[in-house]
Amino acid sequence: MKSLRSDSSLAIEARDLTKFYGNFLAVDKITFKVKRGETFGFLGPNGAGKTTTIRMLTGLSKPTSGNARILGYDIGSEMVKAKKCFGEVPELSNMYDELSGFQNLVFMGQLYGIPASERKERAIELLKLFGLYEKRDTRFSAYSRGMKRALTIAAALVHQPQVLFLDEPTVGLDVAAARSLRALIERLHEQGVTVFLTTHYLEEADRLCDRIALLAKGKVLTIETPARLKAMAEEEPAIDIQWKSAMPEAVAELGKLLPDVRVVSLDDRVRIYSGNPTRVLEIIAGYSNNRGIEIASVNSVKPSLEDAFMKITGISPTVLAAEKGRK
Repeated sequence: MKSLRSDSSLAIEARDLTKFYGNFLAVDKITFKVKRGETFGFLGPNGAGKTTTIRMLTGLSKPTSGNARILGYDIGSEMVKAKKCFGEVPELSNMYDELSGFQNLVFMGQLYGIPASERKERAIELLKLFGLYEKRDTRFSAYSRGMKRALTIAAALVHQPQVLFLDEPTVGLDVAAARSLRALIERLHEQGVTVFLTTHYLEEADRLCDRIALLAKGKVLTIETPARLKAMAEEEPAIDIQWKSAMPEAVAELGKLLPDVRVVSLDDRVRIYSGNPTRVLEIIAGYSNNRGIEIASVNSVKPSLEDAFMKITGISPTVLAAEKGRK
């Protein structure tokens, strides 16, 4: 296995990282670099290889071939040293239900080899940072979902890692809890922590990430800033149409009238992607008149990260909505 040269400006460097499960190719020679201090998004549909990649980078799964370094440490031969430099927040919590929040953090400090004289002080510091100090003596099993997620992230930071792996950090959280965690990730970024983030919530990636890698079928398709990814989707103008009455059949009927363009249902409106907006508007006006339905609004739409994601990965809006719903 060819080793990588260490680059002090990089937090993570992967080259031709590959993983087979039997005959199934889960990760296909992916190569990427994560700069120190940046928040790096790792996005793709279900089965794209995101979690498998994190498992390889964090030592939970051995690569079939290829290599990677974390803060200069080879994940094949120096994983013990690498583990001292990174924290990992799995999608499912690894805290102990029978222990309090304080006891969980102290125990995690012990596992990381933090001196006994520092564990309690560090645990209290993290409980205050995450707004959990008043619940420090409450058993983990009695925490709300948002509190459990917050303590799980706090535990990953107990040894003050320079790199943090976050796998779907806001899954299942209510709006307020998710907002608090996003604000925390932004604070970690400001403190210089390198964050490696997977998420199904594209608006989350758009807000938090400096750069984003888009994956599909185990391959990295592109790595760009959110702004650049959205610019790549600008080649396809979009128009949102909303009628004054519900039009559940509009997508199917407009699809027949506009067979060469993409027509998508978005809650109470329809989005039409087309390079010829004038033609689309003429057809929409005729369609609405024939149906006797008044148009409530027509808006041109700036491309979102979601648009870029669908365009680059080839995932359909229906599949994307289903994946976000399952999460």
